[in-house]
Amino acid sequence: MSEPREIPVHIIESLKSLGLTKYEALVYIGLLRVAGATATEIHEISGVPRASVYPVLDRLMQKSLVSVSHTSPKRFNATPPDDGIDSLMHRIEEDAAQAREALTAIYREKAEEHRADQEFIWSIYGQENIQGRLTDLIRNAGKEIRMVANWNLLSETILPLLRQARGAIAVEVVTDFWEGEVPEGVAVHVHRHCMKHEQCENHPPMENAGVFIVDGAKVLVWMGSSGEETSALYSESPGFVQFFSRYWTNIRDWVKLSNQ
Repeated sequence: MSEPREIPVHIIESLKSLGLTKYEALVYIGLLRVAGATATEIHEISGVPRASVYPVLDRLMQKSLVSVSHTSPKRFNATPPDDGIDSLMHRIEEDAAQAREALTAIYREKAEEHRADQEFIWSIYGQENIQGRLTDLIRNAGKEIRMVANWNLLSETILPLLRQARGAIAVEVVTDFWEGEVPEGVAVHVHRHCMKHEQCENHPPMENAGVFIVDGAKVLVWMGSSGEETSALYSESPGFVQFFSRYWTNIRDWVKLSNQ
């Protein structure tokens, strides 16, 4: 039986990446070089310690890389490389599928806990970015949109977006002024002090600002600030939505009472 031959490190590393240990790789490669060998001969051709040969052979047989004869003494043969690598790849794919399923379950548990325990509020900067988010909210609204916003923001930005809303969306607006016809499906509450344009002519111009509540589940708060970049807050957290829903209701009811 020949002495152990030096094996390129990259071959051993490749087999290790497929799930073999160093000793398993050495034994498998050694057996590929001979037409069957006993455990003692395997020790000699592979360089694997004698006490480790049988445990290594048992693991290689479990991986379908080695077969054993029923002779005495037993002789071991290597599975051809094509079949051997296919067997290793199949095991890897099965292990990967099981790992993916288990890890996905863990990830979903974490996501559910975070949704329950944390209320994320996102900051949005720049009018273009804010308008983009508001466009998506209005276009994808399912049943209702409630808002309180000044007329400048409504006329320049919001009304054109409302025309793009899908389906029959109930829209309720609280504002400081309204000019022109009220679109179908839109309920408008205007403070009585600004029912006519001339009544507001002497008022200082208002910054673009508004609160937009979509489907009772999403809120965008647009905040104009003189001399600073326009910003907004956006959240789907229950606490945030509940707070601004109550705020909106209080403002609407106050306007209704003021107009009586």
